[in-house]
Amino acid sequence: MSINQKGVVLCYTGNGKGKSTASFGLAIRSVGHGKKVCIIQFIKSPDILIGEREVFKKLGVEMYQMGKGFTNIRDIDEHKKGIEEAWSLAKEKINSGEYDLVVLDEINNVFAITRFNVEDVLSVEECIDVFKNRPDRTNVVITGRNAPQKLMDAVDLVTVCEERKHYYNEGRKAAKGIEF
Repeated sequence: MSINQKGVVLCYTGNGKGKSTASFGLAIRSVGHGKKVCIIQFIKSPDILIGEREVFKKLGVEMYQMGKGFTNIRDIDEHKKGIEEAWSLAKEKINSGEYDLVVLDEINNVFAITRFNVEDVLSVEECIDVFKNRPDRTNVVITGRNAPQKLMDAVDLVTVCEERKHYYNEGRKAAKGIEF
């Protein structure tokens, strides 16, 4: 990044597969250029072993699985606490000025939760404020379905992953190494 170039905020959203995968590819690209990367997952529980966690550990990427899993199978208060802790960590990492790239995986999914008022825990406006006031060197990637329009309007790039066909619809299950 040149001295006059400010980092960017990228959003990968949509119903198609590939949002997290794209952000993880960027993380690997950044590490390849000697950049410091942090990934915070807002939905995935640390109890779930995902393949990328092991690779990122080897590459020296900080990765935090802060979620509690799907909101329809757990206690609402657990989810609220998980979101609050993830967002607190995200703000700390973004504002620290230590990272070239901070990935907020599945944060968009948080805003689509309907079992409780998400705005009581995390507001779109606060996200936008943190993104606007981040250190110049820090790039941020947000992923997840259903990104709020207001958030998409505030970022530098939006890519919408569109599903045209999916093997789930044929009854196939998530595969190790492909989905996790």
